[in-house]
Amino acid sequence: MATYGVESIATVVGGHSRVQDDYQSGIQSVIRLNDAYPLETLQGIEEFSHLTVTWRFHMARPEDVQLHARSPRGNPRWPATGTFVHRNHRRPNQLATSYPRLLNVEGRDLLVTDLDAVDGTPIIDLAPYFEEMGPRGEVRQPAWPGEMLSMYWLDASGRP
Repeated sequence: MATYGVESIATVVGGHSRVQDDYQSGIQSVIRLNDAYPLETLQGIEEFSHLTVTWRFHMARPEDVQLHARSPRGNPRWPATGTFVHRNHRRPNQLATSYPRLLNVEGRDLLVTDLDAVDGTPIIDLAPYFEEMGPRGEVRQPAWPGEMLSMYWLDASGRP
């Protein structure tokens, strides 16, 4: 297997203070670009409503990786599915992709909402979300992700 070295380009500041499975909505945080990158690398990003953000589950441990089929969130009502069918820290590289809304840009700080990463999370990459590069055609999935994530985008008071 090939090994690749990557360095974070930014860090999440504020927002969620702990890892949680649900109630991700309405929390604002900052993606702070590292000083190593000139401000010009963000030029024009304020024209976009959403970002594509790749980040690392930095609070996960290597021993959290599970290379076998299991029921999502340990719920036996949902079918056992393989490692690459889950979107959590138990994946081999412990990476995630999120699509937060960009609210404002102030220097190196990108103010976002609905970023499901916690304070201190290293950002591996970011880009504007291009609608044209989203899924083409009909999107299909089994019922269990909708059931499992029914409260994911609620706020802490249970509102969307």
